[in-house]
Amino acid sequence: MKAMLSLAIAAICMTALAFVPREDKITGDYVEVRTASVFAGACHYNGELTTTGRDALLAWRVAAGKWRGIDLSGVRAVATVSAEANLAEARAARRSELVIDAPTPEQAAAMAEALRSRYGATLGEIVSVRRAHVEFQHQGRAYRVVADHLAVIDVEALPNDACCTMPHLVWYDPLVPLVGRKVGYTVKAFFAGGRAGDSWQRAHENSAFYGRFAL
Repeated sequence: MKAMLSLAIAAICMTALAFVPREDKITGDYVEVRTASVFAGACHYNGELTTTGRDALLAWRVAAGKWRGIDLSGVRAVATVSAEANLAEARAARRSELVIDAPTPEQAAAMAEALRSRYGATLGEIVSVRRAHVEFQHQGRAYRVVADHLAVIDVEALPNDACCTMPHLVWYDPLVPLVGRKVGYTVKAFFAGGRAGDSWQRAHENSAFYGRFAL
């Protein structure tokens, strides 16, 4: 009798779960730039660990997917992230700003909610969210992102994918889980400064990650 009751309860639970609305997976391109080299010699890494690496620019371009029924295909977003310590230190408090390029306010709000829900620890306290133009170009293995006079990302692939042949020299993980993660060469990265942090710029270093994201 107890066994039959347990089976009946399990059947009811499975039936109920079948009617729970599920969110579609959101996928697309991603690139980030840090204020520290992510692929370098040990001395270089140790020299930057406690002195820099406290800021980053993160950029997403959605290829396909929905959030709570709202289609986010083609939506682009940039986050600026700043902390009191190197971003490798998970306990360091973080502040961030979001710039979202979406055709409608509803899509912009849905993208902001998706990023906040899935990447809350990475973004920390989100002090500003605004809707503005974001250019996101991905041609071959090069990325260029420009976010409304606020930020610029210009990243290329490493020659011969050196990060794959010498993985022991990759000192950090991307701030967002990626499929096919690669280290990128930062031709230029610029942040004009804002509510989340002060202005900064970096160039000509292996301080980027890129790949495919899946929310």
